[in-house]
Amino acid sequence: MTVVLATVCKDGVVLGSDSQITDKGRGMTYPAEKLHPLGDRAAWGGSGARSVLYDVERLFNENSASILDAPDIGRAIQEQVLPIMRHHYDTFIPDVPGEEGGGTPSAYVMAAGWRNGKPWIVEITPSGMIGHYGDLGFHAIGSGAPMAQQAGSLLSHFHLTERDTRFGCAAVLRVLKALDLTSPTVGEPFSLCRIDENGAHHLTDKEIEQVNKDVEKWEDAEQKVIGDVFD
Repeated sequence: MTVVLATVCKDGVVLGSDSQITDKGRGMTYPAEKLHPLGDRAAWGGSGARSVLYDVERLFNENSASILDAPDIGRAIQEQVLPIMRHHYDTFIPDVPGEEGGGTPSAYVMAAGWRNGKPWIVEITPSGMIGHYGDLGFHAIGSGAPMAQQAGSLLSHFHLTERDTRFGCAAVLRVLKALDLTSPTVGEPFSLCRIDENGAHHLTDKEIEQVNKDVEKWEDAEQKVIGDVFD
């Protein structure tokens, strides 16, 4: 199961992902990085066919500047992704003897950033459609997306769009940890990326551990408040 999510904060955008890849055809899972740089001002993640996402990563690395400087970032991303999808759809062999249910060439791509003081979150679906979610403030892709959306809704009373990216990192990590508890195919290590007016920063393992300490303090504070109200 894959989950890549993004949330808008008052001063930037935070993206997060798990690292577990499920290969249904071979009946196994393995770790892989799902959150990638898009130049130095944005980041992106993908869910679905690894062959598609590999080609997307290569083109994004080569063309990040033109994408991020384009008047319409969504259209610029779509122009890069659609030819890749069409190629893989055209060359896919669905009926391989002995490998029934081995997967499809479909993939979802989500990118996010901060430009001119405003957030943007763009999704390209397997059919090539563009989805814009910056104004909604939260979005997720992958087979774990429904659970992530639900977890995000349960945190909505904390008003993430009114808080800074430090809190956003904690909220995203908390969602990922909740999914780790409820799904055997969502797991650590988790990846986090914070994007603001200064650019994109992919958190190190040490920085993620500090975010985890913020989450633990947050959870302890909630327990104290519950005790004060109901005990």
